[in-house]
Amino acid sequence: MTAAELPPLTAPALIPTLGGEYYCSEEIFAAEQEHVFESMWFCAVRTSDLAEPGQFKKVQVGRESVLIVRGRDKGLRAFLNICRHRGAMLCTESEGQVRRNLQCPYHAWTYGLDGKLVAAPNMSTLKDETGADIDRVRYGLVPVALREWLGYAWVCLADQQPSFEEEVIGAVTQRLGDAAVIDRYEIDGLQVGRRVVYDVAANWKLIVENFMECYHCATIHPELTEVLPEFADGLAAQYFVGHGAEFGSEIAGFTVDGRAGFDRLPGVGADQDRRYYAITVRPTVFVNLVPDHIIFHRMFPLGPDRTVVECDWLYTSDVVAQGRDVSRSVELFHRVNQQDFDACERTQPAMSSRAYRNGGVLVPAEHHIAEFHEWLLGRIGNARS
Repeated sequence: MTAAELPPLTAPALIPTLGGEYYCSEEIFAAEQEHVFESMWFCAVRTSDLAEPGQFKKVQVGRESVLIVRGRDKGLRAFLNICRHRGAMLCTESEGQVRRNLQCPYHAWTYGLDGKLVAAPNMSTLKDETGADIDRVRYGLVPVALREWLGYAWVCLADQQPSFEEEVIGAVTQRLGDAAVIDRYEIDGLQVGRRVVYDVAANWKLIVENFMECYHCATIHPELTEVLPEFADGLAAQYFVGHGAEFGSEIAGFTVDGRAGFDRLPGVGADQDRRYYAITVRPTVFVNLVPDHIIFHRMFPLGPDRTVVECDWLYTSDVVAQGRDVSRSVELFHRVNQQDFDACERTQPAMSSRAYRNGGVLVPAEHHIAEFHEWLLGRIGNARS
């Protein structure tokens, strides 16, 4: 389907956005931490980053520090990164590897990779409030729900976790029309060919909204619109269910210069060849599908005006193992990221201006962002500064 064949836009009227306070208020950000990041499935780490027993990674999820650990049984587990003794942070390093146990640096309470308490100073003399010996499970690390999908570990802090199938896999189904479509890319078997971490001085919602629309593409993405000409018309791939933006007729691959990239991923069919698909998985994941690689974004909101974004470029194991040059495919979306994040950082200061007190407007090509705003308001209620 070409841009000229796309269905016409409906609802031509301008509609209002959220007010500026939603992008700069500490109170609203606290509500988002509680009702969004700590209540939903949150994409934490690439599972291959924790390939060996004892490897761990510390991840900030809302207000909580979460520890993802590879066990001796090869399974992945997640725990709150808090010692059960006096509440000290168990692991202060962002990542690392231990031989057998995790030990608190404060009073040396020691936990197995399965979270059980295995040792403590004078442990043989310690009793619980009933006088019984300490229950090593009860006083072990607090577990966090974990699911693996697409080669990533997703965690959820909620006492009653929402359905992973409905909230996460369902988001992909809603975008692509069929959850089986993404299975063809076999993302869980791909390897990280490049990772770039961006520290963006902007609210996480500005980044989500920017990713969802292409009204800005002709203005700030010359390289991208050269590869995907229909984006110059202002319609994002996410506007229509199941639509993949088609490469330009003279474009051979999803690269910064349009030259050919790598062989098509083994499971990708002819109907997905020469097409780009973009998926938003709320709250903090973007998945970009192209025929020969995947670009996978994970956001970590750290404040009303600060978001860390980790972006992985994923390729077949042969491409990575052979050390093939991925720079031209990486460079294309790296430029897109820089252009987008610069735009978000230019926008952030205005969110506290009286000029944006009541927000702005969405043009027809951006109307699907209004549904995102409605979703957010439904989750955080009436939290206002």
